Amino acid sequence: MADIETPPPSRRSHYLTNLKESAVKAKQNLLAIQRYNLRTFTHQPLSEISGSFGDLGTLLPIVIALTISNTISLSSTLIFSGLANIYTGILFGIPLPVQPMKAIAAVALARNFNKEEIASAGLFLAAAIGFLSISGLIGWFTKVIPIPVVKGIQVGTGLSLIMSAGTLYSHPSYPEATNPTINAIVLILAFLGLLASSTFRRIPYALILLLISIIFVVFFDLLRKGPSNHSWSHAHSGFSIWHPHTFVPSWPSFRRGMVDAGIGQLPLTTLNSVIAVTFLAQDLLPNVKAPSTTSLGLSVMAVNLVGCWFGAMPVCHGSGGLAAQYRFGARSGASVVFLGLVKLLLGLFASEIALHFFVNFPSVLLCILVIAAGLELVKVGESLNTAGARDLSPLDRAGADGQGARDESDDKRAVDLTEEERKRRWAVMFMTVAGILAFKNDAVGFLAGILCHWSFQWQDSWEERRSRREGRIRLNAGTQDNGNVRGSEYEGP
Repeated sequence: MADIETPPPSRRSHYLTNLKESAVKAKQNLLAIQRYNLRTFTHQPLSEISGSFGDLGTLLPIVIALTISNTISLSSTLIFSGLANIYTGILFGIPLPVQPMKAIAAVALARNFNKEEIASAGLFLAAAIGFLSISGLIGWFTKVIPIPVVKGIQVGTGLSLIMSAGTLYSHPSYPEATNPTINAIVLILAFLGLLASSTFRRIPYALILLLISIIFVVFFDLLRKGPSNHSWSHAHSGFSIWHPHTFVPSWPSFRRGMVDAGIGQLPLTTLNSVIAVTFLAQDLLPNVKAPSTTSLGLSVMAVNLVGCWFGAMPVCHGSGGLAAQYRFGARSGASVVFLGLVKLLLGLFASEIALHFFVNFPSVLLCILVIAAGLELVKVGESLNTAGARDLSPLDRAGADGQGARDESDDKRAVDLTEEERKRRWAVMFMTVAGILAFKNDAVGFLAGILCHWSFQWQDSWEERRSRREGRIRLNAGTQDNGNVRGSEYEGP
């Protein structure tokens, strides 16, 4: 009997097989991330908790201003940003921050946005980032952007944070704390503590500052009018269950939010909250798989498409927040899961108490947190011309998944850069930094860096064409000279 041939698998069965394999792989990756989170948290719990609060310096001032102006709902902001902290910590396994969208916040405060208008800006941003992520455009953009420009965005953001720390220092929380001598002493002591924490990394510096700040708020409340004063009693009576309210923007509100704030935020979110975060995660945590730009974009889309309808502040991820949380001890997603749980509980049951402590948080201590975050981010620029730079690794150290091994050829590749190439890379990076600092806009810095990079490429191309033309001219001249020489030597019969 002839053998019966097995029919080839159908397209549907092939698709189901690939889907099952992908599901198994995703499950394995997720379990590996949870093991890493649990192992890191149990090994250094204080460092993880301390690192989770490292981003307060950039979070609190914006949240306070938007809440007082009745532009956002604080309880909804705490709940949805807390949920975002939890799911990013579980899915990505790194201390990924959830930060305010600064450009939207600045416009909202300057133009007195209401909840519908700021929600419209966040919804537009979520849709735009989602489109870039799903279409693959943001992944393509990440591959073609020069590394010196990315480093410039990171360094520029870090220097911007340091410069903004002066504003926090000049606006103390309490009228009783306006004594410049006391402020200077507190600042010096906090800075000395920061230097000590650089040497003794296990000191939970941010957690200590948070506890001191809570004591500070309670002390000044008691000092002013005693335990029966209005602010103290109001804060302690602030326990309440969250009652959600939805905000459906009208077309005029949506148009104003999109045009006035959303469009301006788009390049900032794309560059600093997606692309720069991916590269920074690879630099700070080389042994952990960094999230892709596509997954980060989808994360930004998800939290804003849900939270903005309830009056939550538009949020994104940011390289400054990641640098801050890393600087103060966070090394895994467990840190932001802890922070997310704290936010969630405050939003559900104690938003009034949270607002009281936020408003009265010592700004001089926030100043130190912001400086530390900025310095950590600036340090990333140091690896521009070393094997730590992604484009100088032959394995493209991160590849598509954010991981890769380094070998001896990596250092050789970095050493092989000529002095001219090193100078050009520094020039591109600092041109990007200059644009960010001068115009206070990441998009301007990006364009400045890109144009500087292209100018060097155009210069090389022009020099190459000129050398080719000169070579052909010399070749033709040499041929004619040889012909003349032969003609003069020929005497005939």
